[in-house]
Amino acid sequence: MPVRARRRWHAAAMSRAICFFALWIVLMPSAKPVDLLFGAIAATLATMASLRLLAPQAGHLRFVALLSLAPHFLWQSVLAGLDVARRAFSPRMPMAPGFVECKVDFPRGLTRNTFAAITSLVPGSVPCGETRDALVYHCLDVRLPNVEQLKREEHLFARALIPGDTPAQEDRDG
Repeated sequence: MPVRARRRWHAAAMSRAICFFALWIVLMPSAKPVDLLFGAIAATLATMASLRLLAPQAGHLRFVALLSLAPHFLWQSVLAGLDVARRAFSPRMPMAPGFVECKVDFPRGLTRNTFAAITSLVPGSVPCGETRDALVYHCLDVRLPNVEQLKREEHLFARALIPGDTPAQEDRDG
């Protein structure tokens, strides 16, 4: 295993173990030594399972940039709720439900799935499938500029990502 890949694996294992142990502490009503011991065992097993089920990937998030997007996505969630409520209470409101495909630059996997989850907050649309290079959305009104808004969201989300090295580059550098 190349040096960079090994470092990435160790960093992922440590951060996941810390998160699982912190979750254990939050869920436990006490901090007795026996509870902490079982928490450490549970966190170790959960970390091993998570590394086996979801191997560490190259690249990472710019955490501060992702946090700066939180108000935007929270606002989108509020707008989505208001839009659906408005449509539900106003049956005369014109709608043209249907499906649109939004080509995305994210590869299949965790990044694309995270983007799909975030864009489920976009008013009037919900991700419902994918093709090789696109996400499929069900929209309440396909006459609206749904794809353009989704592309703006993709651009915002991409700013919070730092792409990793390609495997060939890792082999050369590691």
